[in-house]
Amino acid sequence: MPKKIRLGILGGGGDSLIGVLHRVASHINDNYQITGAVFNPDFDTNLAFAKEIDVPLNRIYKDFDTFIEEEMKLPFEERIQVCSVLTPNFLHFPMAKKLLDNGFHVICEKPMTTTLEEAKILQEAHKKAGTVFALTHTYTGYPMVRQMREMIKAGVLGRIHKVDARYYQGWINTIIHDKDKRSSVWRLDPKKAGISSCMGDIGVHAFNLVEFTTGLRVKSLLCDFNYLYEDNQMDVDGTVLIRLEDHVKGVIRGSQVATGEENGLAIAIYGEKGAFRWEQEKPNFLYKMSDTEPMQVYKPGHAYNSELSLDGTKLPAGHPEGIFDSMANIYLGAARAIRGEQYNDGEFPTMTDGVRGMDFIESTVASHKNGNTWVQLEE
Repeated sequence: MPKKIRLGILGGGGDSLIGVLHRVASHINDNYQITGAVFNPDFDTNLAFAKEIDVPLNRIYKDFDTFIEEEMKLPFEERIQVCSVLTPNFLHFPMAKKLLDNGFHVICEKPMTTTLEEAKILQEAHKKAGTVFALTHTYTGYPMVRQMREMIKAGVLGRIHKVDARYYQGWINTIIHDKDKRSSVWRLDPKKAGISSCMGDIGVHAFNLVEFTTGLRVKSLLCDFNYLYEDNQMDVDGTVLIRLEDHVKGVIRGSQVATGEENGLAIAIYGEKGAFRWEQEKPNFLYKMSDTEPMQVYKPGHAYNSELSLDGTKLPAGHPEGIFDSMANIYLGAARAIRGEQYNDGEFPTMTDGVRGMDFIESTVASHKNGNTWVQLEE
C-alpha cells in the first residue's frame, strides 16, 4: 500500500477550529493526503476554500451524496480510503453510516451520533463493514494521558478508590445570556446538537477520559443539570455522580458557563498506593502524589515513560507538544489500523467508545429529568 492514505473531509471548512485541527493532525506524521472533500454546503464557498488550501478541485463535490456516488465510480486504487466527519452533530450518524455501508474507513468527531439508538445501528454497520472506525476523543492522544493509563494498568496506584474529572469552559456565556443568540446557535438547538449541550459536547470527554485511563467502566450515574433560562432547552452546566466497577465512585463536573475558564479539562485518580492528576491546559505534566513520598512530575520524551507514551512523543524532552500533536497521535493509530499494522488498543478511541459515550449522555439526561435519580448504563 502506498505511504499516503487518501483522505476525504466532510465539513470543517473556512475558519472552523475543528477543521484546521484535523487537517494539521493528518499531515503531522506524513500518513495522509487530502484527496477530496465537501468542506461546506455552499458549493462556491466549498470550491473557494479548496483552492485556498490547494485540494484538487475535481474531487470537491457539491454535497455528500455526490461525494459517495462519484468516489464509488473510481477504481479502488484511486478512491478515497478514509473520510473524516467534522460536521455538526446531527450529520455524524447519516454520514458515517453511508460511509461504512460503502466500505470506507471513518474518522469521526464526537459525539458519534445524537442518540444511543443511532449509535447501536452504526455499531452493527461497522461490524458488517469490517473497516476502521476512529472516534476523535482528542485528549486520549496526549503522551501524559497515555502514560497515566499504562501506569494504572501496571498497578502503580493499586486498587482505585475515587475519580474526579471536570471540564469547565466559559465560552458560551456571551451566547446564553442573549435571548436571540441562544435561540439561534446550533449547539443549543436539540435538532442539530442532540439532547445535551454541556454533557454532549464536553462532559462526554471527561467521561471518556475516566474510562480510558482507569480501564474501569461507569455502571450507573446520578445527574443534576442547570439550563439557566426557561426558554433554553439544553444543559449548559451539570454535575454527575458516578459508580464504576469494583466499588469505585467518583464525580464528573462539566460547565460551559464557568466564567473565565478556557479549556479546563482535568482528571484526578486516587488509589490505595498513590494518585495521579493531569490538566489539559498543562498537558506535559503528569503529577503522581503519595502520602509517604514527595510529589513526582512525569514529562514527555523521557526514557522512564511507557512505549505508548513515547510513541506519541515527536520531540525531545523539554519541547512542548499540544493539541495538534494529540490529535495527530489518533490519526497515526488509525493509519496503522487502516494499513493492517500492529497497534496498541490505546492509540485511538473506537466505535465502542462512541456507544459508551451516547449511553452516558442519554443517561445523564434521563437522570435529571427523572428527578435526579440513579440510572444504570446499558453497556
